[in-house]
Amino acid sequence: MIARGTGDRAVERDEAAVGAFIERFAGVMADAGFPRMPARVFTALLAADSGRLTAAELGASLQVSPAAVSGAVRFLTQVGLVGREREAGSRRDRYRVHDDAWYEASMRRDRELVRWEAGLREGIEALGADTAAGARLTESLEFFAFMRAELPDLLTRWHDRRTALRDTR
Repeated sequence: MIARGTGDRAVERDEAAVGAFIERFAGVMADAGFPRMPARVFTALLAADSGRLTAAELGASLQVSPAAVSGAVRFLTQVGLVGREREAGSRRDRYRVHDDAWYEASMRRDRELVRWEAGLREGIEALGADTAAGARLTESLEFFAFMRAELPDLLTRWHDRRTALRDTR
């Protein structure tokens, strides 16, 4: 298959190698706790030059049912890694990976950390800060507070680095 490369030059692609990459990287994501089918769909979208595929294209590429694609896309939409867009003049949806999906997902992580901190505070109050369990929860709370405090600077540095990388291409 011929694909568009950087600078709009044509690049020949080995579809078997692409399929193997999709399965391997989805496996890496699954090993880290990501649900397997959403990992496969997300990786397939990452590997598509356009970053956009229909449910039928995803199903055919991954050799899965429309229901499997639908469930995976629902999950990916909920976690903010994928968006849905309607084709002009069509009733078909295309699913697209966000341009800076990892950055956006990390930005949303801040809201999760706030919720985890609130839950841990509740647990500390229920268990008592002076208990062994309360001490573990307090350390967890401090870790999440640290992460939330550091995350904005980390993401700003990434954004700056991404801009510099794009300027050198």
